Formats: sequence, structure tokens, C-alpha cells
Amino acid sequence: MTTSNSASVDHRAIVVGSGLAGLTVALELGGCTLVTRTALGDGASGWAQGGIAAAIGPGDDPVLHAADTIAVSAGLSDPEVAQAVAAGAAERIGWLDGLAVPFDRDGDALALGREAGHRRSRIVHAAGDATGAAVITRLRAAVEARDDITVVNDARAVDLLHDGGRVTGLAIERAGRLEVLTTRAVVLATGGLGHLFARTTNPAIATGDGVAMALRAGVSVRDPEFVQFHPTALDTSADPLPLVTEALRGAGAVLRDHEGRRFLTDVHPDAELAPRDVVARANFAARGRGPVVLDATHLGADIERRFPTVVGLARAAGLDPFEPLPVTPAQHYAMGGIATDLDGRTSLPGLFACGEVASTGLHGANRLASNSLLEAMVVARRVAAVLSGDTPVVADLGHARPPRRLADLTLPTGDDVAAVAALRALMWEHAGPIRDGEGLQTGLERFGGLLPRLVTGADGRNLAVLAEVVLRAALARTESRGAHHRRDHPALDPAQARSTLLDTTTAADLGPRVTLAAATSMSVPPAVPGRGAP
Repeated sequence: MTTSNSASVDHRAIVVGSGLAGLTVALELGGCTLVTRTALGDGASGWAQGGIAAAIGPGDDPVLHAADTIAVSAGLSDPEVAQAVAAGAAERIGWLDGLAVPFDRDGDALALGREAGHRRSRIVHAAGDATGAAVITRLRAAVEARDDITVVNDARAVDLLHDGGRVTGLAIERAGRLEVLTTRAVVLATGGLGHLFARTTNPAIATGDGVAMALRAGVSVRDPEFVQFHPTALDTSADPLPLVTEALRGAGAVLRDHEGRRFLTDVHPDAELAPRDVVARANFAARGRGPVVLDATHLGADIERRFPTVVGLARAAGLDPFEPLPVTPAQHYAMGGIATDLDGRTSLPGLFACGEVASTGLHGANRLASNSLLEAMVVARRVAAVLSGDTPVVADLGHARPPRRLADLTLPTGDDVAAVAALRALMWEHAGPIRDGEGLQTGLERFGGLLPRLVTGADGRNLAVLAEVVLRAALARTESRGAHHRRDHPALDPAQARSTLLDTTTAADLGPRVTLAAATSMSVPPAVPGRGAP
């Protein structure tokens, strides 16, 4: 690994983000530049407790894994993508094993756990409930050992540069200065948008930077309304909230309401192992009547051996890990994102995306547990394979977009912390686990009042871009599907079994300048047929 102090060279390919997706692209591609907002390996990937889904056990098969993925997606997962990702799991687990990731084993075989929505035990773990940290530690070390990967640390991606037809570079901010990295290929692996919501399990850098940059560049974005809320985060004053892994429920932990009653048995036949959206909404509703706890006391002292991360988080919060733990739903993952194909291509030639920032068509309206790390690795490998060619194959959908050059850019001056906090509270209240039209409309009106205070800072303007498209897309989808639940439209509408596709290139007021108003004043068109349509 080399470090960069100069932005004057032309870069073969720039990878933005150093979570699992970004590190994987860099390692598989080589000869590239890796831009990371803070330190190498920071991001949500290292926080993943659950594991990696892989149909590698006896009696299991990628076809069954793909079927579970499609079933949980509420009709919007692309079967071809689901099958390809599931089929790539064995090779990706083998790749990690070759990098000495310390996977948990049952004798000579990998130990396989079960999580919500899976009909087989197929979740590969490392260090109990510290899979993400174990994987990122090994990948970070592998990148640091490579001389052909240049790492640009402590650099925030500001905006994509393009000539209207394809990518020409990336503008970054370092130490208060605007710099440009020139290239013909950018891979966005910037993660999710968790800090759009007051309650989230995501790190503070999850501010939707990649999707916001893509929208400002006129790149197509898909399904922003589908936001996954994890059913069980520790109910504390921390920000972000500590996650209580799904695997704990897989090991028999149950949710109890303020009266000590196990309420999930009345909601779904799979109770605590129902799809995440079902469990999250049930917890959200039960909390309206009083506190909810996750009871894993049946594990006794074994909880410390099997779930050391949860035990450590509970103790750090002043809680007794051997007693029922107070839990709340919290934003956890964004199913929507930059629209890509299975090879990470976007609607802007030269721009690729993978990981949580992308929408490949895998997750649909609801993500199957432990599919995110798998998807990140499978698609990242495919991105690297495309870029390894002498002439990168790119998608050119014929979109007309105004060029964006260095002279068009402005550098944010600083965030209004109170305004950002107000936006996050607004989104939790009006676009959280249970939504309705009146609340979404109120959210948009309140958002408009906050907008002038949000545009001053990098976090604020990116979160504002995401806030408006999430609110408008949620308002346009007048049904309940997967993680998107409307109390005023509680039924699934077969006529809306299609993706929402945002194409900002046709917005009349989309200009080349880096101004929030240009991107957030767009209207969200009605849902258009997309992947998963019958």
C-alpha cells in the first residue's frame, strides 16, 4: 500500500469507500486508488455481527438460498440477480478463508447458523458475533500489504466530475481544500444513509454521500423508499445505537412486551424469526404501549462465549447482559440506492457502484438477513473483472446531462448541527417503520423549512438530498410492501409490484453546480416497471 499526498496524477480507477465492497474491489482489481473518508476499513461493514449467508451446508443449495431471498423481497428481487449472488457465495467464502479470516468451525467444517427468513442453517460467522470486524481486519491487512494500491486517507468525496457523457474524475476535500483526482472509472462503495434517521445502528459517516453525488450527477437511483429497520438495537441514548444481532434470536431469544408477554407469536408463525420488517414493526407497535425487552436468559453463561460483542455492548451501556435487554427498532440498511446491473454498472458511463450504496435488484423491498456482506463481495468481484479489461465496458443509456467540472463546484462551509438533528428526528417520526400519507406530507413541509439551514454543510446537504427522495418515493408508493409500510394503505397492491426509478437527467432545473436546491427540488415520478415486475 502507498499513501497519496498529491492529486495531480491520472488514476487508472478510483474506489471510494473502504468497507467490505471497496476493499474487495481494490484487492481484486489492483493498480487502483482507494479514497477513504476516515481511516482504512472504517464504515458499517466492520460493525456487522450477523454473518455471511452461503448455501454450503448439507441439504442446502444456491437455488434454495435464492428462493429465500426472493420470498423475503416482497416480489421485487430480480431472480437472475438472486441466483447469481447465491451461486457466488461458496467462492467468496473460500476467498476469505484463503485470507485467513477466522471463521467459526464445527470440527473441520464451517459452523452454520440460522437467521430470520432462511429455511436452512447457512450463516457463516467469525469470532462469534464479530464477523464484520474479523473480515475487515484481514482485508485491511491485505490492502496494506499491496504496493499497487494507493490509499488516500481522511478524504471526503465531494462530487463526481463528468463531461456529460462519462466520468472524468472525482472531487475530494482534504484538510479544508478541494482537490481533483482525474480518472475514467470511479467505483462508489460509500455505504448507506443511516444517519438520515435519529435511531440507527450505522456509523456517523453513513450520510448517503454516494447516492447524493449520483443524484447531482444525473445518475439513476432505484427504490429509495425501501429502508430496513433492524428489530433489535439496544434502547439507550447512544448515537448510533448498539446492534443486538439477529443471531441471538436465531439462538432462541424472544421479545417480550412491558407485561412480560411474548407478543411475536400473535403476529407471525415464525415469531422472532419472521422477516425483519415484520419483527421491527411489531416491536415498534409494542413500544407504543411500553418498553420491550429481548430475553436471552435461557442461554445463561453461554451467552458470553457465543455473543461476546453483545455482552460487551450491554456492559458498556451499563446493562446486565444476563438479564433481558431493552431494545428498539433502528434504521439498519438501505435496500434502494444507485441503480446498477449485476456488474455494478450505472447509467453514467465510467461510474460503478457496489455494496449498500447500490441497488442491484437483489434485495427488492426487504433484505434477507446476512445477504449484504455476500452481495458486496460478489458484485465487487464482478466490478473488478469488468475494470480489469483494457477498455472498461460501461453502460451508456444515452442520457443527456450537463457536464460538471471543477469550476462548477462549491465546498461546504460547515454543518448546522441543530438542523441536521432536526432532520433526523423528522425522518424517524414521519418515515420510520410505520408511515402514512399525512405524516409523509408533513415531513416534506417541515423539510422545506429546514432546507436553507442544511445546505451549508457536507453532511446536511447530502442528507437533505436523501431525505426528500425517500419522503417523496414513500408518498408515491400507496401500498405496504416489505420494509415500506403505510398504515393508510396496509395491503399489498399487485399493480405496484415494480421498482421506483428516479432519473434526474430529465429534471428541468438540474444544473451543473453543486447546490442542494438543484437536486432536491426534483419531483419523484410515479413508480415505473422495474426489476421484479410480474
